[in-house]
Amino acid sequence: MTPDPRPDWWRPLMKAAAEAEPPKVMRVIADHFHPHAEENARSASVLVLLRDDPDDGPSVLLQQRAATLRNHPGEVAFPGGAADPGDADAVATALREAAEELAVEPDSVAVGGTLPALWIPVSGFAVTPVLALWTRPHLVAPQAASEVAAAHQVPLPLLADPDSRGMVTYPSGRAGPGFQVTGVPLIWGFTAGVLSWLLDLGGWARPWDTGRTMELEKH
Repeated sequence: MTPDPRPDWWRPLMKAAAEAEPPKVMRVIADHFHPHAEENARSASVLVLLRDDPDDGPSVLLQQRAATLRNHPGEVAFPGGAADPGDADAVATALREAAEELAVEPDSVAVGGTLPALWIPVSGFAVTPVLALWTRPHLVAPQAASEVAAAHQVPLPLLADPDSRGMVTYPSGRAGPGFQVTGVPLIWGFTAGVLSWLLDLGGWARPWDTGRTMELEKH
């Protein structure tokens, strides 16, 4: 019998994702994120691409947006973006965007499923997180310096470390989860909300100080 190439944590994560509903944190972050409820919302997807290392455990691929962008300059995000008319579905959008932004090869990715779409009223998008396993990891790099500044492979155990976690107060006055790890700018907003959700779904989350504050950099 051929051994299952998927890591031990993959099946439980997929089971939890299939039953997932947006947690409270995704409903209250700056009044931006809500379960998708708008019929006229524009579709978008992000690729939550996970890889496994026998020694370091799971990690996630993130990217840093260019500092010159008009919207969200310098922020850390998942590969992804708005759907194109030719995209078959949310998965196709996420894979296309990851290929265009970081040169992620679609045939190196095994898509496992999706999380419920989240409506972002400020932009009018309904964003679907696509969960995928990077079965054949390879070198990636920003394909357009005007859009993406860097790629980061961030270990989930490091994100789950209580010392990496805190709360970020947004310009709106509301607060949401944040992550601060060495070599990566402060992770906040939608990306941090989905990462917090991912840690909970995968059983990686550890108790952390929700009273700890992290400051946003001013651009």
